Amino acid sequence: MNRSTTIMTVASVAVGSILAYAVYFDYKRRTDANFRKQLRKEKKRVKQSQTPSESSQTATGGVDANDLRMALESVRNEELPPGPEEKEQYFMKQVGIGEQLCAKGPVYHLSAAMCFYRALRVYPSPVELIVIYEKTVPPPVFQLVMELTNLDVKDRVEGYYTFFPPKAMNVAVETVNVPDGKGGSMSKKILVVTKDFKAGEVIYREDPIVAVLDADLQGQGTHCSYCLRQIQNDPVRPDSDRLHSVYCSSDCQAQHRAHSQTLLFTLESPLPAAMAPEMGGTLREERENAQKAFVEHLIQTKKAAPELVARFVARQVSAETARMLPRGILPGVASEPVLTDGGEYSLYDHLERLRYLEVKPADHETRILKNVLQTALPGLEQFLTEERHATFVGKMSYNSYGVYFGEGREDKPETATRPEDAEKTRTPCGTSKQIGTGFYAVSSYISHNCAPSAKPVFPTGTAQLQLVATCALQKGDEITVAYVDVTQHSGETLEVARRRRRMELARGWRFACSCKRCAEEGLEGEVEEVGDESRVEDIVTRAEGTSTMSAFIIHRFRPSLSRRTLHTTTIRHVDRPTAFTNMLAGDVPPPVQVSSITSAGIQLADGLVLPSACIFLDGKVFLWNVPSHLWDGWGRKHLSIFETVVPKPEILVFGTGRRMELPPPDIRGYLKEMGIQLDIMDTRNACSTYNLLAEEGRRVAAALLPYTPRPWRS
Repeated sequence: MNRSTTIMTVASVAVGSILAYAVYFDYKRRTDANFRKQLRKEKKRVKQSQTPSESSQTATGGVDANDLRMALESVRNEELPPGPEEKEQYFMKQVGIGEQLCAKGPVYHLSAAMCFYRALRVYPSPVELIVIYEKTVPPPVFQLVMELTNLDVKDRVEGYYTFFPPKAMNVAVETVNVPDGKGGSMSKKILVVTKDFKAGEVIYREDPIVAVLDADLQGQGTHCSYCLRQIQNDPVRPDSDRLHSVYCSSDCQAQHRAHSQTLLFTLESPLPAAMAPEMGGTLREERENAQKAFVEHLIQTKKAAPELVARFVARQVSAETARMLPRGILPGVASEPVLTDGGEYSLYDHLERLRYLEVKPADHETRILKNVLQTALPGLEQFLTEERHATFVGKMSYNSYGVYFGEGREDKPETATRPEDAEKTRTPCGTSKQIGTGFYAVSSYISHNCAPSAKPVFPTGTAQLQLVATCALQKGDEITVAYVDVTQHSGETLEVARRRRRMELARGWRFACSCKRCAEEGLEGEVEEVGDESRVEDIVTRAEGTSTMSAFIIHRFRPSLSRRTLHTTTIRHVDRPTAFTNMLAGDVPPPVQVSSITSAGIQLADGLVLPSACIFLDGKVFLWNVPSHLWDGWGRKHLSIFETVVPKPEILVFGTGRRMELPPPDIRGYLKEMGIQLDIMDTRNACSTYNLLAEEGRRVAAALLPYTPRPWRS
């Protein structure tokens, strides 16, 4: 079998098995276990069948950088096939042509690489295809494919803010350095105007990606559940809706159903009828019970963030479904909002670049939402790990705006929630005046100022945000808004008003305002507390600093590998150690591999069962004595082994037992100081992730806690 047949045979198997997942989620496409098994077999077969001459070939290069850039631009400008079947045919055709061009010699290497790169653009699992290319494509051509890919990724990562936000919105994102509260500085994205504006002029208009009504208004029939408009006439009521939603028009109802309502709060399939899986009585009952539990949770918490997160995930599903299906299957429904002037960016690309606060969702909230997703589309729940869910909640909490009309309402019920636990939104008249909450991609970049240069208003009576200049702005000026009510209320002294707004900012967004107004109104000699607890995801920093496609994609999509069947290979017996050993040995032994996790402990591939906590490091198993209660009494000494390792692992996969539990900041900071990336997950997922990364040859270690805590016997 020649190289072309090899690629197409493996790829056709992969495409066939992945397409069912690809139609509803981009990340699910990258986790197909059957494909991974087939891939491993194919890699071994190809390696065995390669001739010595093929194995010893080296990339010759010789292609000018300008020629590479021109080749990339040429491919980018080509229109991609619309549907899955067309993409599969296109893929097969390009691989076949690439193989033919390879046979013609070095003169055709760049043309061949362009063909393989075209195939890569439409393939749903780029990492796996790159691995196949590495084993089957002649090295000089593979080198060119990777150079094209690296150029594309570099442009995509670094060029995001070239495309976002759309130039028609008259704003741009810039990076500035601000104090970090620790004597240093941190970089932060801000929004600036790209032309002059007079006070009172509208800078831009922005529709929310997701919006929800306040809990006391939901299902009352007074406001549209989609656009949040106040309903004047008889509302449109669905025949069946778990959340008792109402709409001002049939168009709002259709949009809401397509974006999120069908998946979250009805028993209908979110996929087109021709592709919808059959739902028997038992599955239908499970889905109904999952939705009931979620609605009860929303009613109990009375917070917007859990529903915003759920609707954001559901809208991702809708967008990916529309993107993967041929044109016309979902008529009249926009695949996703237009947030860029080009580039292929998803809703998740926009969300992951935003700042957020570290928060802990309510007890069982992640499980409740995962049940809703799993019963709607089995497999979808794998996307929502506890860590990712907490990050999503933190982003919605930090970036969302309150939707209010006029001067705001006066009839919002008081809550018994403690002020420090109350949900806050960016609302210049105060969260108590809003009727709902919206998440806006562009407006999320606007910083707070107690003397703001702009104000978000909602003059259309819907959730569409209009940003109005409150003073004259010149091109390049930063846009700021008031996150809280910064006016001095009747009966308040200047000092009391200042203290009130600063307290609200500290409780809602965890920063001490350092604006000019706060400084001028402060007491003479007062020592101001500074600092900002918001942060960006580590993946954003890693992606912007990564120079290769394979490294970028592994980092970018590793969260999607959060749960899978344990990935194992046959491995040599690992002797049970009795003490720490010298980690400065020269040869690197084969990695330890896990075959299963049970209540009895962690079973290795050779059959050995480890009943208590252990560390996998440099091909060895270390017995790990740690406190029996997670994080209670933990300190740096329990991870000091990593100070002696040369070289240190680049990744530590930490399994925290039956469920994922975030470690305290000092533990995370300690590992960060050593340059070790920490990935937290439950032990089953940690073992599976460790197995996969170890087989890929990564410098990875694992710190694993068993399901049942027990000490090692001396």
